[in-house]
Amino acid sequence: MEPSTSPLAATAPAASNGAFGLKAWLLNPATRQKLLAFASLLALMLFFTVSSPNFMQADNLVAILQATAVNGVLAIACTFVIITGGIDLSVGTLMTFCSVMAGVFLTYLGLPIWWGVAAALAFGAASGFVSGCLIAKLKIPPFIATLGMMMLLKGLSLVISGTKPIYFNDTPEFPAISQESLIGWLIPSLPIPNAVLILFLVAVAASLILNKTMLGRYTFALGSNEEAVRLSGVNVDFWKIAIYSLNGAICGVAGLLIASRLNSAQPALGQGYELDAIAAVVIGGTSLSGGTGTIIGTIIGAFVMSVLTNGLRIMSVAQEWQTVVTGVIIILAVYTDILRRRRS
Repeated sequence: MEPSTSPLAATAPAASNGAFGLKAWLLNPATRQKLLAFASLLALMLFFTVSSPNFMQADNLVAILQATAVNGVLAIACTFVIITGGIDLSVGTLMTFCSVMAGVFLTYLGLPIWWGVAAALAFGAASGFVSGCLIAKLKIPPFIATLGMMMLLKGLSLVISGTKPIYFNDTPEFPAISQESLIGWLIPSLPIPNAVLILFLVAVAASLILNKTMLGRYTFALGSNEEAVRLSGVNVDFWKIAIYSLNGAICGVAGLLIASRLNSAQPALGQGYELDAIAAVVIGGTSLSGGTGTIIGTIIGAFVMSVLTNGLRIMSVAQEWQTVVTGVIIILAVYTDILRRRRS
């Protein structure tokens, strides 16, 4: 007797495999963390919408997008480093340093705007390179190395600028980087600032690097088992330095965004941004122990932090209590990561 060739019989295994694949995806701890983060984002938006009629106004939503653009780019930079099992406490002051260097090239030297953009990216990559060398070559723990870089870059920003803001009045096209709306020019009903467009372009590029390139593969490998990677003959120091250099270059993008938004380089700004960025990364499902993480999760985490900060401000919660809430969120995010790793 010949075996059955009915369409139902032929498609049953495929359907079963599809169901099994979906179940496995939903049971994955990283997936559940992203879904939890997204659900938290929706819950926060619903809570603040009910609590204050001003929250869902167009101007406020644009302000949230603008704030998320800067914090989101910094969080993307941190994602690469945290996946390796490292940490970078200097991303906030590095962002400021890059904006100051852009001001030096554009305002002090009077060069065209592209020189300022290139300077921010180049000095960001160079600073990341130095951090990477301290960690990979001198074997200084990432926490200590980047803490030292945070203080060094803060000091350099103040020294180079003379402790005064650098304004971009002589470069009128500079604010367009962050404040104008290319999407709004194409679609008038969607006046989304360029900063948000840049955020998503950086996110797409970072996601491709993380998932489709050798640098991305070694980023995950270093976080999973650095010693095994070293014993397999891979030049671990080279890839670690490359990852920190990329992290610095992405911070340069954040420096351009915040300087363009403020139309000035503020040398005293930046310290404290690293906490929001790291919190966004952890909320999005990236493990502080390394080895796992996604860019989309980081973006969701960045929106959670921005919506929370904006909503508390809209409700006139005192600044000191906003800081308390942020600290609690960071502790809860880290504890959730610990529980997730225990289950794994």
